[in-house]
This record gives sequence, structure tokens and C-alpha cells, in this order.
Amino acid sequence: MPTRPAPTERQKRLGAELRRMRLATGQTTEYAAGLLGLDRTKVSNMEAGVRAISPERIRILASNYDCADKAYIDALVAMADARKRGWWQQYRGTLPQGLLDVAELEWFAARLRSYQTVHIPGLLQLGEYARAIFTAALPPLPKSEVELRVVQRLRRQQLLDREQPEPPRYTAYIHEWALRMQFGGRRAMREQLGHLCESSERDNVDVRVLPVEAGAFPGAGHAVLYADGAVPQLDTVQLDSAHGGEFTHSEAQLAKYRSHMEWWHARTLSPQDSRDLIHSIARQL
Repeated sequence: MPTRPAPTERQKRLGAELRRMRLATGQTTEYAAGLLGLDRTKVSNMEAGVRAISPERIRILASNYDCADKAYIDALVAMADARKRGWWQQYRGTLPQGLLDVAELEWFAARLRSYQTVHIPGLLQLGEYARAIFTAALPPLPKSEVELRVVQRLRRQQLLDREQPEPPRYTAYIHEWALRMQFGGRRAMREQLGHLCESSERDNVDVRVLPVEAGAFPGAGHAVLYADGAVPQLDTVQLDSAHGGEFTHSEAQLAKYRSHMEWWHARTLSPQDSRDLIHSIARQL
């Protein structure tokens, strides 16, 4: 199989799991290469996500690494057996890879949780609101690139309404101040808050607001997305930063952000109380 010049985060994650599984048994790349009948460079490329690996070879490695977790192995096989191109791939070469990786992460997640302190979550944004965010970027983006980002962001939202596979459950924790930041002006924000309330009525969407009275909150104030994988070992955290999204999946980091999500869940308002607060803020605009 040919090498990939720019593997996606999902492809890199599969490789990282193969490496983690090998190291857990103390085996070398030479050992893995011998099992697969390859040279060690190709095995290293597989573990870096640069070279694809077949489902059959994953099962060979798992068997010889004494991995008996069938659900985990099946999940890795599913990651390798992605024959259908995702809709986000049509933006390859025209949008930053990080934006495509987020769409891919969301699409394959079993459950999604996020907390936001400045913005309405991307999965619940209207076009005008998203356009105001992208227009504020520095250095300024050309109008054509702003519009491309808006279209891609809105397309991400289709996963909440899809029929097959079943859409993931999404819980959005939002700080009250994010509801009061007027991106796009008063009218745009009023419409955005109305849309947020409508979205929260979906069976698979919960919106919970952290009121300002709650005081301090954990983290550095950046946006965090926690995506549950098919099995817990494949959970992933995506962090927003000024220089783009960052992805992490070490057990220590996953445990840290699981505790963050539990903190937000315990201190945010109920879905109904959150809707009442959102309606109240919208009436003030």
C-alpha cells in the first residue's frame, strides 16, 4: 500500500494504537515486521499512520500481542476498513486539515460532549454567527475562504440528524457569557439564541448553561470537545487554541477531561432551566 503524505488524525490514531498494543507486550518493530512479512520501515510507517494497514493484519498483530479485547480489536478493524470517503474529504486542499479532522472525529464518535466559554458550539451555530467568527480572524481571511469555512461548519451539523448510523448524543455545556457575546450583532445573536433553544429540544441534544454565579471553572477557558470512541480506549479530546485544534488521547489527559465534563455537568443548569435563561437573554437583545 502506498504511503500517505498527510495522514488524518483518525489514521494517526489507529497507528498509535497499534504501537501502544505492541509496546504493552514489549515487542519490537522487527518482531511485528516478521509477523507481517514486511520490513521494519513499513511497520513504523503503519504505526505513524503514514501507511495503511489491512484489517487482516490488525488481527494478526492483535493475536500475537495477546490482546483478547474483542471489542477493542473490532473497533481498530473498523478504523482500518473505512472504504467510503467521508463528505469532509471534498474540502481537502481547500481548508486546513484540522477542520477536516474535527468533522471526521465527530462523525465517528459514539457520544459528544463539549464546553464553551466564548462561542456557541460549532455544531449548533447558524451561518451568520459562524461568519462573524471567521471574519474576525487575524490575519483576515479572504471572503471566499470565510464562506468556505461557513459552509463546511454547517455541513458538520448533519450528523445530528442523520439516520444511518444512529446520530450521536451531544451534550453542550455553555458558559452564560458565551450567550451574551454579540457575534454578528443583536439581530444575529437573537436568532442564534432562538436556534440554540430549538436545537436543545432534539432528543439527542442537551444544552446546559453555566451561570455566571457559578464563579470559577476548570481549564484555561478554551473550548474542549470530548468524543467517545467505539470503546473507551479510543476516546479523543480536541482542544481549540489560537494556532488551531489539538488532539490528545493519552489516558492521563482523557481522565483529566472526563473529570472536567463531570464538573460542568454537576454545576450547569438543567436543560429546561438553561432554555429559560437563553430565552431571557434573547429578550434583552
